[in-house]
Amino acid sequence: MRFKPRSIAVLLALFAGAAPAAPTVVDDAALAKEDQGGNWLGYGRTHSQQRYSPLDQITAKNVAKLGIDWVMELPEDRSLTNTPLVVDGVMYFNGSWNVVYAVDATSGKLLWRYDPKTIGHAGDRLKIMWDACRGIGYWKGHVYIATVDGRLISIDAKTGQEVWSVQTFDPKLPLFITGAPTVFRDKVIIGNGGTEVGAARGFVTAFDAATGRQAWRFYTVPGNPADGFEDEAQAMAAKTWTGEWWKHGGGGTVWHAMTYDPEFKRIYIGTGNGSPWNGKMRSPGGGDNLFLCSIVALDADTGKYVWHYQTVPGEVWDYNSNMDIVLADLKIGGKAIKALLHAPKNGFFYVIDRKTGKLVSAKPFAKVDWASEIDLKTGRPVERAGARYEDGEELVWPGPFGAHNWPAMSYNPKTGLVYFPAIEMAGLYTDKDKKPATWTSPNYKFDPGVDFLRADGPADWGAAALRAWDPVQQKLAWEQPLPGFWNGGTLTTKGNLLFEGRADGKFIAYAADTGKPLWERSLGLGISAPPITYAVKGKQYVAQLVGWGG
Repeated sequence: MRFKPRSIAVLLALFAGAAPAAPTVVDDAALAKEDQGGNWLGYGRTHSQQRYSPLDQITAKNVAKLGIDWVMELPEDRSLTNTPLVVDGVMYFNGSWNVVYAVDATSGKLLWRYDPKTIGHAGDRLKIMWDACRGIGYWKGHVYIATVDGRLISIDAKTGQEVWSVQTFDPKLPLFITGAPTVFRDKVIIGNGGTEVGAARGFVTAFDAATGRQAWRFYTVPGNPADGFEDEAQAMAAKTWTGEWWKHGGGGTVWHAMTYDPEFKRIYIGTGNGSPWNGKMRSPGGGDNLFLCSIVALDADTGKYVWHYQTVPGEVWDYNSNMDIVLADLKIGGKAIKALLHAPKNGFFYVIDRKTGKLVSAKPFAKVDWASEIDLKTGRPVERAGARYEDGEELVWPGPFGAHNWPAMSYNPKTGLVYFPAIEMAGLYTDKDKKPATWTSPNYKFDPGVDFLRADGPADWGAAALRAWDPVQQKLAWEQPLPGFWNGGTLTTKGNLLFEGRADGKFIAYAADTGKPLWERSLGLGISAPPITYAVKGKQYVAQLVGWGG
């Protein structure tokens, strides 16, 4: 991905009177509430990760009056992918290289800046150039960040002073972090990435929010059986692998989606692709390769396995399931469902019963030809013969960028629709020049054991659209075309609005129910980050970090 030379934060606002609120204690109770007193307390605002705000001063009827309130220049930053948090009038966000800013949310005045000196710690990780971070956490007066080089850091939210710092993985491993920490039940959980640049074995780790001590760890793929398994889930998963997968790590890294469910006291994690992508190298005898490309439910207190649903058994296309995990209460066929909503890279939209882990429904939301459908009886995809490029070069939809990547998805309970930027791009896969017997895991260079995007694609390759999806009916409600293929995430509100920033720098408000464009403003740079909205002293703001990349 390319990067823009400078970045900015832009705030837009309308005003209505309101009484000041008492200081906010950010804990599970606060993060579970729909009404947060105008704050934006977590990555997806609430534990549900819906990115829906009940604020309605700005509506479809008056959004045309929206104007820029303040702009903060960030000349040292490049790509910005972060979701800011707002607590009692203070905005916290990450710039490039995990630098944290705390600013007055009504003026943009800098209150403090914390630099974790990531460049000095990153070492060989600088080769892969992941300078952006998608989010931060907040809990009981502390800000939590995870750095590219693997540190998890607690910062005093008032002073910007470091409270504690822990290294979350062995620095010798070719891993990195670009995701947001998730905070719940006095714990902070974080995963990592790295499957394309080295031998990566996926795991998530929970730390005590007050002290930084490790509480528990869960591995998403099994290790060497000769060393024994950490738990029964690893022993179960090992039965779905063949060969000496552990020598290449296996993969399954948790580099993005982690959602806490206070109703069931579980944490749901989305796991990544195989390491390497090439199944002939990773698991030469085949197998489902658990828990690659899965949603895994864990007990929030112990990290013990509860259930899993695998979207792509034996994955070979980089179809990871690290995309957003959104919780919602739906009524389907007259039955109330505690639903988990998921639109991963493979192009199918999944509705899963989060109580049991059973698949409710799945339909394609973009062009898909690697599988014809998802069998609802087995929960497994019905794959197309040849899609695994076992007979030579194969054009497959979608490609490794996925039909939906990490740009944020939102859900509006008023419209009943889910919103996300979809990608229509294929991959031209081949392992012709890759020899399983001699291939070795790379050392901080990109080599997934597969070549892809080797030639010019079809005329419709690279299209994109903002899509509103009905998860109950499993069908498209409306769509709007997008420029290029990589655009920003979404925000939706009670005011029947949907906001999204685009690759061409346009920031647009749509009617959430119909998709009609209602307002737009060019912000001058491409946009990857999702917007947020909040209110301070009766004034509702919409905030957008600007700086394309990721």
